[in-house]
Amino acid sequence: MSDIALDDAEPRTRPSTGWLVALAVALAVLLPYVAPGLFAWAKSYPSAWIVPVSDWLKAFLYWLARDATFGLFTFKEMTRFISGLFGYALDVPKALLSTGINLGEDGAAGHIPRLSWAGIIAAVTIWSYLLGGRRLAMLGFIGFGYIALFGQWDSAMVTLSQVILAVAVGVAGGIGLGILAYRVPRIEGAVVAMLDFMQTVPTFAYLVPLVFLVGVGPVSGMLATILYAMPPMVRVTMMALKRVPPELEELARMTGCEPRQSLWKVLVPSARDGLLVGVNQVIMLTLNMIIIAAMIGAGGLGFDVLNALRQANGLGKGLEAGLAVVAMAIVLDRMSRALVELRPVHGDAAARRRRLFWVGMAALIGFTALSLAVPELERLPNEWRVSTGNMWSDVVSWVNLNLFSTADAIRTFLLIYLLVPVKTFMIGFPWLGLLALVAGGAWALGGWRFAVGMAALIAFIPMAGLWERGMTTIYLCSIAVVIAMLIGLPLGFLGSRSERMHNFLGAMCDTLQTLPSFVYLLPVVMLFRIGDVSALVAIVLYAMVPAIRFTDHGLRGVPANLNEAGTMAGCTGAQRLAKVQLPYALPEIMLGVNQVIMMALSMLVVSSFVGTNDLGKQIQVAISQADPGKGLSAGLAIAFLGIFADRMIGRWVGARRARMGM
Repeated sequence: MSDIALDDAEPRTRPSTGWLVALAVALAVLLPYVAPGLFAWAKSYPSAWIVPVSDWLKAFLYWLARDATFGLFTFKEMTRFISGLFGYALDVPKALLSTGINLGEDGAAGHIPRLSWAGIIAAVTIWSYLLGGRRLAMLGFIGFGYIALFGQWDSAMVTLSQVILAVAVGVAGGIGLGILAYRVPRIEGAVVAMLDFMQTVPTFAYLVPLVFLVGVGPVSGMLATILYAMPPMVRVTMMALKRVPPELEELARMTGCEPRQSLWKVLVPSARDGLLVGVNQVIMLTLNMIIIAAMIGAGGLGFDVLNALRQANGLGKGLEAGLAVVAMAIVLDRMSRALVELRPVHGDAAARRRRLFWVGMAALIGFTALSLAVPELERLPNEWRVSTGNMWSDVVSWVNLNLFSTADAIRTFLLIYLLVPVKTFMIGFPWLGLLALVAGGAWALGGWRFAVGMAALIAFIPMAGLWERGMTTIYLCSIAVVIAMLIGLPLGFLGSRSERMHNFLGAMCDTLQTLPSFVYLLPVVMLFRIGDVSALVAIVLYAMVPAIRFTDHGLRGVPANLNEAGTMAGCTGAQRLAKVQLPYALPEIMLGVNQVIMMALSMLVVSSFVGTNDLGKQIQVAISQADPGKGLSAGLAIAFLGIFADRMIGRWVGARRARMGM
């Protein structure tokens, strides 16, 4: 494979070098098995060689929290100031949506009610109609109506208040940083590297240092959510500004615009559609992270879902709360997408839009004002609410009676014939052999410097004393990626062949992508109980969407002239698929594999709640023990695995496209 080396700075490797590399890799893998006494150090990483990374990280954070000083204030004072600032900012949407405003001591002087549930449902329905017509209006009405009717309104409004503030700060910060990187090309590389790191660090890793530095509470969850959701906004801003035709900026200069005026009067308005796509991404990531942030006191629906996972009989309540999250996510996702697709209009159409907007605002304010006289409009009475707890309990009983033997047989089969053997093999694999395999593959793709960098990323796992947890992570992620691709490739192929199937898969993928990651655990645990099988199924369901989308998109992107050339050469349909379409679409499909790996690594941390013993479990334990060193070292290990997979696949895709002249 040395003929596809991408490092231009290195000379083309001679064939003999390839044999030497292959021999070195084979020796590193086999010698610990052939001569275990002599090469025991190459099989099991010596404990004396372990670097106390977690202790160093913990000491660094203690130094930040206790001794670090920046001019007139300490780091601790700065974090407390930021925490207080966000706390006051969060009080505004929380008062409007959740608590209302008490005047005087304990409301002795009066109470201003929160926004009425009826007013919010009416406003969402009207604004959904404005953005997307009757179907979207019906979706908005059903989604928020479900939240109110099934008794999830109080928790949902706490979550929505956090989402509003996190999205506002994430969008503003993302646009600001994206504009800065666009205006100052010298820092663009550093910004991109920072974004790559932030998007590969697992979500839980954000929680560990924030709990230590800021403390437990909704503000910590808010900051973690913003850090997690902002990177896509930065990327989208940079891309959207770069896509603005340079002629427009030149025209702004010629008309006498200052740089600030050309930015806000020309560039940003021209990049509107791209920026709105980024807003949609921030909303969805915020909703996903809000659930995880409930672990450190964010409250809301996320707390209800987590609490249900911890209770033996909490499935009904957990599913109700989980479905409320899904309903909110789907409605906000569809509304933000409709806003992206909304075209500017003039005349009567514009007047109609303004009228609908103010009608929705009037409904919101009117129902809220009416709640002063009719308290039921502020808080839905308990007797008006519906609960499905008994229904879900009956469902669990039915599953246990009718599907338990089947599910248990599947679980046992997967454990005995797949999971346990692969896990045993991975944990017992020589660490030196793994590094040699990584270095050999990276050398073939990018030369020696690339090989050293990739081997260093993987070497962090044994050096930090995380070998068993790291190999458990790799084994679960690898199997999940293979199964996700085995499901996603055929579905993507069917979608590329049928417009009806394409639309169906698009709707299915949209739904799966709007489901918060914790929601996948509830039905999976009901079927397969806790353990690696439940984690595997949840990971596959969460991560298979990119496999479907990228396969469909890649096969649909094959040029018509290539298909015609294959037909003229006498290829059958199967031959044309194997010889023309799949080779051309393979780079796109591999990008889908890359995304599947990233999503699987992300979900592995969440799946640690159902009994896995991987790196995600260490992060979870670190949060409960307030040990930032352990949590950050495990988070870095997962991030390095993600960066390794991303860079390796990226190199391969680049080489493949270069060969095909793409």
